[in-house]
Amino acid sequence: MDGLEITGTLVGLLYLWFEYRASIWLWVAGIVMPALSLFVYYRAGLYADFGINIYYLLAGVYGWSMWLRGASGKKELPVIHTPVRQIIPLTLAATGLFLLIAWILIRFTDSTVPWLDSLTTALSIVAMWMLAYKQAEQWWVWIVVDAVSCGLYFYKGLPFYAVLYGLYTVIAFFGYFKWLKMMESRE
Repeated sequence: MDGLEITGTLVGLLYLWFEYRASIWLWVAGIVMPALSLFVYYRAGLYADFGINIYYLLAGVYGWSMWLRGASGKKELPVIHTPVRQIIPLTLAATGLFLLIAWILIRFTDSTVPWLDSLTTALSIVAMWMLAYKQAEQWWVWIVVDAVSCGLYFYKGLPFYAVLYGLYTVIAFFGYFKWLKMMESRE
């Protein structure tokens, strides 16, 4: 299983590089990595992470089409700030998902980390949606997800993914400012 974790880590690094550059190729890596990660997370008992990787596969296809055609279907989507009117609905969605996923994990699985697994999964769902619309603030959500995941993966004995998510945490910080510069250069 270490081979899958290592391969997933390498694909994850490619994903990060493409996301940092706002390259549409992030979606290809964003389909391959979850396919590999399904096996890794299931074996580690990270059931919410397992489930979110199914979502990532579907989000990869959706994100690719959004970035190709844009929200209107006419042009490539530009990097934008998250509209203020979306902050409360996104927060409510993340909170509701967190509680629902935690309940499912506590009630129906043998998860040893249901709260952290639920937190990272709920926030990841919201962050992927924000990424599909090229909202710069998705990076801040990823910083929380990545930092928590880093510690969680060390705890669960997934050292390659732990290091990858530690790197994701650092790069997410710089990614936000890179995307802001991309927005400024467009204006």
